[in-house]
Amino acid sequence: MKTRFARRAVRLACGASAAFLAFGAATSSHAQMGGNNPTMMQNSNQGEERLFVGTADTEADRQQGSAYNDFLKERDAAKKIKLGNDFLGKYPKSALAERVDVGMMDVYRARQDWKDAYLWADNALALEPDDVDVLSIVGWTIPHVYSPDDANADQELDTAEKYAKHALEVMARMPKPSGMNDAQFVAAKSRRTFQAHSALGLVYFRREDYANSASELDLATKGNPVRDQTDLFVLGVDLQNLKRYSEAADSFRACSEAPGPLQSQCKDNATTASAQALATQPK
Repeated sequence: MKTRFARRAVRLACGASAAFLAFGAATSSHAQMGGNNPTMMQNSNQGEERLFVGTADTEADRQQGSAYNDFLKERDAAKKIKLGNDFLGKYPKSALAERVDVGMMDVYRARQDWKDAYLWADNALALEPDDVDVLSIVGWTIPHVYSPDDANADQELDTAEKYAKHALEVMARMPKPSGMNDAQFVAAKSRRTFQAHSALGLVYFRREDYANSASELDLATKGNPVRDQTDLFVLGVDLQNLKRYSEAADSFRACSEAPGPLQSQCKDNATTASAQALATQPK
């Protein structure tokens, strides 16, 4: 497949994920394990949030916990940003600061203000470098909203690759946190693992490294209970570029069966890939 078409195809596919980016930010929650341990999101797709319920031995502790809970519960973006900045200005050394940084990242992601979203992600990772939520979310977001015309386009992809790989490394050695049962832990870990492989697949596709992109997107889609149209579509484009036309047709067919705006395009691509497979069969 020609490079120009491949780039146009991924713009279409990634554009279909824009609503999900905003939805994911609006519904995210952040479950803290404590200390310097990794952190992992719990039940994020239900939009559950964890209020501060720690021991408040002093009036200052109670005020800090109340200020954090006010920030967490606020739904108006402008008010939430003010509450977050006020909290960090008043309690810069708080054990809750990283949670506030993540909350601020989510607000700016919902606004599709990527510059500020990445800034707050950096702040969170400065405090918790092994936060797999931030690593996988930002690693996934960057290649979806990436533009080759950005001044730091190559650096952005390098960052996404680094974050996604580190998330996978952390999850490989992560113990089950207190407050989560085995099923919850497996589900949360699987969700972030699929997301990290999806991120890497998109990063490699952006670099026109179709073989590595296909390998990562295969890991992102195989066994994933959530059928991501973008992943399936780009995997199909990867496989076409690798002249694996029969597999490409299968991926496009799976994409056409998943809900979303790419169904018609994927049906057309499945037909094209099937024809390519027939045309290249040994005679």
